[in-house]
Amino acid sequence: MSSLWTPSGEHPVDRPGGSAPTDPSAGSPSGQADRPPTAPGGDEAELTPEERAAAEEYARQMDAAREQLLDAPAGLVVGQQALQFYELAALHLSQPEPRLDDARVAIDALAAVVDAVGPRLGEAETPLRQAVNQLRLAFVEASGSAAPRSDG
Repeated sequence: MSSLWTPSGEHPVDRPGGSAPTDPSAGSPSGQADRPPTAPGGDEAELTPEERAAAEEYARQMDAAREQLLDAPAGLVVGQQALQFYELAALHLSQPEPRLDDARVAIDALAAVVDAVGPRLGEAETPLRQAVNQLRLAFVEASGSAAPRSDG
């Protein structure tokens, strides 16, 4: 038996082919493995069959997602995650009053990933380098259209 963490606490989940942990406190950060699972809302009651089934289905979906991640090349996964920085920067730059400091953080984060990992990104490297360049150009353009600052 393994456990599923939810905001309301740890819940034991039976998995097909799974085995019980040898340490009774395994999977429980508080070390209270013999504590009954809590229902949503934090009550010290057993989960309903529907809640237990939902938790077990969620655990199966998480296992499937982990397997997909393990099957994919890490460079591809890192490249996909780096696109979140691109989207964040583009969002900040596209505001009526561009949020340049926030955009700069996201652009620098994307550039740091691309520069640090580079060729290990595989075929994601070239489009990510192009994305960094596009964002830098957009940043310069947005900086030029921003209200001029007085330097003192």
